[in-house]
Amino acid sequence: MSYQAYQRTSARSEDPRSTEYRLLGQVTRALIEIKDADAREIRKRAEALDWNRRVWSAFAADCASPDNGLPETLRASIISLSIYISKETSFAMRGEGDIDTLIDLNRTIMQGLEPAAPQAAAG
Repeated sequence: MSYQAYQRTSARSEDPRSTEYRLLGQVTRALIEIKDADAREIRKRAEALDWNRRVWSAFAADCASPDNGLPETLRASIISLSIYISKETSFAMRGEGDIDTLIDLNRTIMQGLEPAAPQAAAG
C-alpha cells in the first residue's frame, strides 16, 4: 500500500479530535522549525505562520457553525483564541511577536485533544 493510500485511510478512520490533534502537531512542528531559522528564510517563516493562522481560522469557522456540537461557551472561547492567534501571527510576521507564544498555545490545546492511552488488557 502506498503512503498516500495509508494517509487517506488513516484520515477517514480517525475521529475529529485525533485529526485536530495531528494537524496541530504538524503546524506546531513547522513553527518550531522556523523559530530558530535563519532570518533570511522569510518565505518559510511566512508560510508556517500563515498555515497556523489558517488552521485557527478553520477552527473558528467550524465553531461559528450552528451545526457544531460543542457547548456554546467552548465554541466562543475557541473563536476568541483564534482572533488572538491571528493578531499574534501578524505581529510575528512583522518580527514583533513571539513565535513561542503561538507554539505554547498550540501545545496547550493539543494536551486537551490528546487521545487517551489505550487501556491495558485485563489479565
